[in-house]
Amino acid sequence: MTPSGVHLWLILWKAFDALREHAERHIRSLDLGLSDFGILEALLHKGPLPVNALGSLIRLTSGSITAAVDRLEAKGLVERRNDPADRRARVVHLTASGRELISSAFADHQAAMERATSGLTAGERAEAAALLKKLGLEAQALLER
Repeated sequence: MTPSGVHLWLILWKAFDALREHAERHIRSLDLGLSDFGILEALLHKGPLPVNALGSLIRLTSGSITAAVDRLEAKGLVERRNDPADRRARVVHLTASGRELISSAFADHQAAMERATSGLTAGERAEAAALLKKLGLEAQALLER
């Protein structure tokens, strides 16, 4: 029998909750908060970003991203610089100590998430990723109609 849309949603919800809890627990073990980890990880993999783009990327409001960047800046992990292309904008950069911290933390986190998803073979992971992406794109398209 084909699972209903509601049943599939409940399965996804429970799976997401389990993976999220695993990820958050591991991030806390690194002595980082989830938003701080998200900001540092985004800067590591995307490079310097304007504050507003960073907030959108990790889904924080403008007030929350400002407070988070302030907190990371006070710890010496990031710095704000003027955007040479737009004098009104500020761009957030990793400092050397920020890069060192998140490089190590991300490697540990990547290993933890490999363990958390080890219930699937490599082929099953690829299939799950493709199906979840397809599902998400269709759901997003329905929202935009």
